[in-house]
Amino acid sequence: MSTKTIAGLFLIATPIWFTVWFSLLGARFDYPAILRRPPDEVLSRFRDGGTSLILMWWAFALSGGLLIVIAVLLARLFDRVAPTLALMALVAGVLAGLVQVLGLLRWVYLVPALARWHGDPDADHATKAATIVAYRAFHHYLGVGVGEHLGYALTGAWTILVGLAVLQSQVLAAWLAWVAIVIGAALVVCSLEFLGPNEERGWRLAGKAVPVVYVAWSLWLFALGVSLVV
Repeated sequence: MSTKTIAGLFLIATPIWFTVWFSLLGARFDYPAILRRPPDEVLSRFRDGGTSLILMWWAFALSGGLLIVIAVLLARLFDRVAPTLALMALVAGVLAGLVQVLGLLRWVYLVPALARWHGDPDADHATKAATIVAYRAFHHYLGVGVGEHLGYALTGAWTILVGLAVLQSQVLAAWLAWVAIVIGAALVVCSLEFLGPNEERGWRLAGKAVPVVYVAWSLWLFALGVSLVV
């Protein structure tokens, strides 16, 4: 099987995988709305979710790993016709997938422990307060900073670079490239949601745009994959 076909299959499978686990987490854990709820509620609902909820987060985190695979395969595909863009896209794509995995793994290894400590009937007030502080700190750093800010920015940069590589190589239809550039730029803008003056409350416009942009990005991935396979 050729690199082109394998890349196409991964491009088709990745948005499906992402959507399935995103939807399951939404139904089971009210994600992503739960992220804006009080820490007490988040930890309590997480503890009630049990092992199956942790495994859902682990499966969702694999979406970042699939992005790394896609980045490597597309870099190989474009290497001969657009070597500089292929290398830049490879770096951006691998980093994008890595920071997303690192951000999401907090739900697999950190939050379960915090939820146990917070829900321990023998825990005193100081212990419960400490779990809240730890949750808030890691949520802002690993979630908002690493997973969202760096994740959106690097994913947007990778998407733009892939679009430019498509234009330079003329391997695929030009409209796929222009759509990629627009969506990638939107992701970069959305990465500013909690930056600077918006650090505390967030930029409302970006917050509303993120779900729409990611749906468009998933559809673009799927379309790109179909174009490579057909």
